Amino acid sequence: MKKITYILSIFGIIGFIVLQAGNKTTVADAEHDLPILASVLQDENIIINEWSLHARENLETVKTRQDIMDLIKELKGEFPSWNWTLSDHTEHLTATAKSAKAGHQETVTIMTAGTNDQLHAYLMYEVRGQSWNSDSDAFINNVLSGRLFDIFRENTTIYSCIKGEFSDKMEKALPFYVKKLLNDFNAKEIEALKEDSFISVSAFSPRIAASLANGQKMNLQLGLRTNERLGAKTTIVVGTPIITIEY
Repeated sequence: MKKITYILSIFGIIGFIVLQAGNKTTVADAEHDLPILASVLQDENIIINEWSLHARENLETVKTRQDIMDLIKELKGEFPSWNWTLSDHTEHLTATAKSAKAGHQETVTIMTAGTNDQLHAYLMYEVRGQSWNSDSDAFINNVLSGRLFDIFRENTTIYSCIKGEFSDKMEKALPFYVKKLLNDFNAKEIEALKEDSFISVSAFSPRIAASLANGQKMNLQLGLRTNERLGAKTTIVVGTPIITIEY
């Protein structure tokens, strides 16, 4: 188990670095990946019990702490009813805004490190929920675009991720279901880690907007695990362009 966790952590770190360095996914494209993931899983009778979307922007035009305070003031004006907290220290500052509604929770975070001589700042947004239903779909399709437009300016990277479990006891081995899911996504396998009770696959799907620029196209990760201690229950995590939910 520790070996698998370590290997997956390395894959995730490498993927994240490559993504930041070589790929900037436009908000207008990648915001629609999450409903595609949900639709494929639901068509396979997979029970969705966790979903999330993360968006991140490196604030390259922010040069001073005053710039950060101006940005916080601007975002407070956009979301005055959200619960805002501020942690301000000499070399780092974190402002967080949260809003919880039935079915999902939203968070905006502004983070800085360094001083005015060398200030690094990031703006992040996250929305997460549990079961996927018509309200989830309506939020992503009707509200999310405006939300991201209000928060971000440019060079925004988006990660979508869903965790679920198969509704019935699986009668075939994991590779059968991995192949079926890849077919559902019209995806081509790029690399994989395969063991008896666990499979992790990185792939490319033309149905997904995001991609990694690492010499090969990659924008989809699948992870399936069977846990004998839980009555052979099989869990699945699917993410684009990489998995961001622990499993």
